[in-house]
Amino acid sequence: MIRIIYSWKVPPEKLDLFIETWKKTTNKIHETVKGARGSFMLQSDKDPTEIKTIARWDSLADWEEFWQDSKPSQMGSMHDLGERTSVEIFTEVDDFTK
Repeated sequence: MIRIIYSWKVPPEKLDLFIETWKKTTNKIHETVKGARGSFMLQSDKDPTEIKTIARWDSLADWEEFWQDSKPSQMGSMHDLGERTSVEIFTEVDDFTK
């Protein structure tokens, strides 16, 4: 398993729409893309316009296949609402969340 951490900067006036769009987008990807396990979203307490979305994938190969270009069509509307400022890849060592 891997986790992908996307960092976003979202203008305050677009934040609600970004969150709703992310919900639809992540669920659609999880339902239709091989290896996608879903994701969750975090919002900074100090700066509410800073958002992290953390996706779980079966393998790096599955994620790379999805990201054949830098902005898959499924994520286009998210890029219209916020700026993705970074992408980090981590191997999941263990997970004790319930």
